[in-house]
Amino acid sequence: MPELPEVHALVHALDVRTAGRVVRAVHVTSFPALKTYEPPPTALIGTTVTGVHRHGKWLDVATDGPDGELHLVFHLARAGWVRWHDTAPTGMPRGGRSGLAARVVIDDSAFDLTEAGTKKSLAIHVVRRPSDVERIATLGVEPLTEAFTREVLDELLDSRNQQVKGLLRNQGVIAGIGNAYSDEILHAAKLSPFALTRNLDEEARDRLYECIGSVLTAAVEVATGKEAAQLKDVKRSGMAVHGRTGEPCPVCGDVIAEVSFADSSLQYCPTCQTGGKRLADRRMSKLLR
Repeated sequence: MPELPEVHALVHALDVRTAGRVVRAVHVTSFPALKTYEPPPTALIGTTVTGVHRHGKWLDVATDGPDGELHLVFHLARAGWVRWHDTAPTGMPRGGRSGLAARVVIDDSAFDLTEAGTKKSLAIHVVRRPSDVERIATLGVEPLTEAFTREVLDELLDSRNQQVKGLLRNQGVIAGIGNAYSDEILHAAKLSPFALTRNLDEEARDRLYECIGSVLTAAVEVATGKEAAQLKDVKRSGMAVHGRTGEPCPVCGDVIAEVSFADSSLQYCPTCQTGGKRLADRRMSKLLR
């Protein structure tokens, strides 16, 4: 799933290619992906792109036209992606096995929204304001803005007593962090993914705050300017623990371990994060202490 750094890079790539250009056509080929019906996608035709923005993991193509401001807002979910065409393909696009969910033609270029796999979760909205999308309106603080202070982190940690991994992934608390970067942040901060938020002492909170900023900033810097086709490999190559079960930890050399859930998994280093203890598979509903 693309997270804050990859979405930031996709926003940058789309913005430099589309700002100031005119939407010529919008083809939605996966109707379950379209979550709004008024205004219709065709209302975007003839509008001019004023910029592309990010809200957490959401991309927002802002346009302006005779009837005012409109936004094409989309969430790529687990397996969605953006594919750019310097020259718009001819003919009517089709979905089905191609995984194509929508095509937006902008002057003589186009971008596709695609989704792999059989579980379809990509979400497309056409709205007058981004906040018309409930999941955007309820997003938490953006972690790379001045609004995210050490004091704000304390408030978030103390407002609920939950596992710190879950808090980092909660989009209503902190926007943009998902499974991969929460693993990376916790590894850098030397914290167990199952540490309870209210139990974190001042030193642990300092490390967590610093690592949220440093891990995300470094990932954004590496991703920005890369082509969309490169971003997945760039993300994988930059991971210290996520997706690296069985490999040596780059910090201490211990073997990276995994905890599996029903539909996802997390990775961590026992030496760096849990005092050498290995955490039990969550599907067993037990935690080795």
